[in-house]
Amino acid sequence: MTPEPARTSDPAGASGPARPLDPARALDVDALIDDPKTRIVVCCGSGGVGKTTTAAAIGLRAAERGRKVVVLTIDPARRLAQSMGIDRLDNVPRRVKEVDGDGELHAMMLDMKRTFDEIVEAHADRERAAAILANPFYQSLSAGFAGTQEYMAMEKLGQLRSRDEWDLIVVDTPPSRSALDFLDAPKRLGSFLDGKLIRLLMAPAKVGGRAGMKFLNVGMSMMTGALGKLLGGPLLRDVQTFVAAMDTMFGGFRTRADATYRLLQAPGTAFIVVASPERDALREAAYFVERLAADDMPLAGLVLNRVHGSGAAQLSAERALAAAENLEESGIVDQGDGKVGVRNSSDNPATSEIPATPENQAPAEAPHEFPSAPSQPEPARPPQPSEPPGPSGPSGPSDASVERLTAGLLRLHAERMQLLAREQRTRDRFTARHPEVAVAEVAALPGDVHDLAGLRAIGDRLAG
Repeated sequence: MTPEPARTSDPAGASGPARPLDPARALDVDALIDDPKTRIVVCCGSGGVGKTTTAAAIGLRAAERGRKVVVLTIDPARRLAQSMGIDRLDNVPRRVKEVDGDGELHAMMLDMKRTFDEIVEAHADRERAAAILANPFYQSLSAGFAGTQEYMAMEKLGQLRSRDEWDLIVVDTPPSRSALDFLDAPKRLGSFLDGKLIRLLMAPAKVGGRAGMKFLNVGMSMMTGALGKLLGGPLLRDVQTFVAAMDTMFGGFRTRADATYRLLQAPGTAFIVVASPERDALREAAYFVERLAADDMPLAGLVLNRVHGSGAAQLSAERALAAAENLEESGIVDQGDGKVGVRNSSDNPATSEIPATPENQAPAEAPHEFPSAPSQPEPARPPQPSEPPGPSGPSGPSDASVERLTAGLLRLHAERMQLLAREQRTRDRFTARHPEVAVAEVAALPGDVHDLAGLRAIGDRLAG
């Protein structure tokens, strides 16, 4: 049965108690990480939605439930190291201390250039590796070529999985412009290495020596002349030297990329798409869900991060705004201290019909006091140091200031309820479009996550 699409025509202010997700559609994170068949969890999504925090929280929760986990992050902000109490993260997994339970947690940050260097050192002899590492074009390629970071993340994932040292690998994908870069990068880099330009530059090396250069200069003089003008003579020579040295390795790049791609499609891998309850983030998440399905990638579900809530959800935005307006229209909130007596004047329609009598008219010099039974006057008591005078005198705040504050709080509550309604409508549109996707909602924390306690709190919210 096709689910009914979520309504999108509700007014912005329409808001009632937030409707929880159907439990049958909830993502069971604990069941996922407890399953020994789950060996890789990939957290992906657009930038700024909390992928790093989610990956770290999942890794910590899995470790404290008995698994041996390594978290691989590609986030350059180094927040993961700070939250896990590690001085620094680099290309080597480092164990996290103070983990409860029988499991282990290791964390590492991808060093893109160092990973590329390790590939060269592992697949070339010492002399050729030294020549490649010293080549200026290689140094530029390994440090900032488009797609290199994503490709090296795939390489590092393949290395970690082949070592079979950890029960679970949690991957925090790169903070790319598009979440799809992580899947596309290996193909792009492989296409570059197999492209016409590389084959052209490899021609002299394949022919060999001066004959090769003669072949290049005679047969490709127009092409290399254009390349020399475009790249510059020294850079072109650096590229040719790099290609000649890397000739035997190009096939290995494509082979390993294909092997890692197949690993991501294997049953032991689970993709978790992370998004915030905002229109753009969920649009990107929907696009990623569709792409994962098209590429036969196993999707575990969606983590909806930083969802707002309210402890007084039974008070709707409309009722809160109406109550605030009633307070303001009474004339109390608009009056400053010392002018509340205007309420009893003829200018106030609410009291203009009440005749002024000694019984109902307060003294002009003390408008806030109400008449009481006759009694002996008490001697004046000077203010004590421990009781500083309030904003309207020793007795504390005036009625006007209290009601002004109440009206302000009511309006803040109305704004919060309107925000909840917008988030709920955005979530409902996504779930109506993708009813097959399980969802876990993570309530927003009052502050940033900066330690293991914060990661545990995120893990508890992930598990529901």
